[in-house]
Amino acid sequence: MSSGAGGTNGTGDAEGGYDVRGRHVTGSLAHRVPDLGALELLLAVARLGSLGGAARELGITQPAASSRVRSMERQLGVALVDRSPRGSRLTDAGALVTDWARRIVEAAEAFDAGAQALRDRRDSRLRVAASMTIAEYLLPGWLVALRTQLPDTAVSLLAGNSAVVAERLLAGEADLGFVEGVSVPAGLDSAVIAHDRLIVVAAPGHPWTRRRRPLRAAELAATPLILREKGSGTRQVLDAALGGLARPLIELSSTTAVKAAAVSGAGPSVLSELAVGEELSNRRLVSVPVADVALARDLRAVWPTGHRPTGPARQLLSLTRG
Repeated sequence: MSSGAGGTNGTGDAEGGYDVRGRHVTGSLAHRVPDLGALELLLAVARLGSLGGAARELGITQPAASSRVRSMERQLGVALVDRSPRGSRLTDAGALVTDWARRIVEAAEAFDAGAQALRDRRDSRLRVAASMTIAEYLLPGWLVALRTQLPDTAVSLLAGNSAVVAERLLAGEADLGFVEGVSVPAGLDSAVIAHDRLIVVAAPGHPWTRRRRPLRAAELAATPLILREKGSGTRQVLDAALGGLARPLIELSSTTAVKAAAVSGAGPSVLSELAVGEELSNRRLVSVPVADVALARDLRAVWPTGHRPTGPARQLLSLTRG
């Protein structure tokens, strides 16, 4: 059977549908109902009795207001306003449409108030998950800056390795994360926010601190080291640089613990340059030059794929790039 004129499929689905009385209507509701700006203008005309006064109240020109009323009349197919030198008066149809418009605008105001309440609730807190180096050495400064901009936002911080950060984000338990591994965890989008370098360090009495030549990758891989646990960004970078051959003397779950063990002379370690500045300056640790090991890395902000940060999370992200 032919689909009929106008390209419908016999059910009215292609270019329209049927209203509650069985009458055929075309296009979406958005094309048949005036927008909120037009309805607000009509309400202002009804209240003030003047198209010019309504235009001034809404901050538009009188020609623009006249054009908007004419467009609304064409859209609805009825005259709404009688214009005369003495002012503007609603037609009978205009009075009826104004009554409907008032209810629509009131519903829109309730919608707006509800949306604002949702935004206020979202903006009242920020949950951040960060890998250890970023949490200890970069995030505090960013959060202080955020506090000056959003003093009423409560911030909670979960510090863990990069794998834990990814888990928290994907479980919906954090709004923004920071990681320091060699790649972006699956299911997350990212932006590079800083750069870092791992360095080999040892206590002053260690033989490596008296070397005349840089340490080679093979020698580093053959030596037991004080290391972060697997899953940490620092460990990922080192394992990638040494082809997975790094040998742990001790595995510890925080940068602070690794530093303390290295300072005590328990053995050499590989740590972020950000984390050992103070220890290097007071000679509690010594940096050991390395010749052929790629230990540079990107520090990244991460969030669930397709859900770019909003509200306080977006504000914090912007601060990391300042």
